[in-house]
Parts: sequence; structure tokens; C-alpha cells
Amino acid sequence: SAPAPVAAVAAAPAPAAENAVGKKVYGSVCSMCHAANVAGAPKPGDKADWGPRIAQGKDTLYKHAVEGFTGAKGMMPPRGGGNALTDDELKAAVDYMVAQSL
Repeated sequence: SAPAPVAAVAAAPAPAAENAVGKKVYGSVCSMCHAANVAGAPKPGDKADWGPRIAQGKDTLYKHAVEGFTGAKGMMPPRGGGNALTDDELKAAVDYMVAQSL
């Protein structure tokens, strides 16, 4: 008998400990602002600061990471200033920070 086809299922965000790509991107690019709260960047783990952002949904967070955003609390440059990062790498970094901030 033929092997069962592999279903195309959207992967759930990996827990922070398992998100090696997100951790690496955070450490090499995102942490420059997010670890020091530069320009209003929320520190991973700061539930009060991340809560309203997380409530907007992952699609909004991804959009702001990719396209940039200026709001009442500060600004996010497009691609977090990491112009060589892929969309998937940016999304992994967002997932990494969100997982630490729930």
C-alpha cells in the first residue's frame, strides 16, 4: 500500500525553547532595541507592555515587524533594521518574543 499523504498543516508557533531561528534572530538583530527598550521596543517578558500588542493578533505583529510601524509608544523600523532577514525569520523572532511574554 502507498504511504499516507502528508497533510499540509499550518505549524503552531514553536515554544520559545524550541524556536532556534527566532532566538538567533532576536539575539543578532532584535535584541539591540528590544532588550534595552530603545524607541519604545517592548522587552520580551514584559507582559504589561506586550499584552496590548499580542491582543492585536499575530498577523498585525508580523506586519509591523516586516513593514515597520510608528505608534504612541514608539517606532519599529521596517524589518527591525535587519534588511537581510526573510519574512519567515522575522516571524520566528516575533513568535520567540511573544512566547516569552505570555
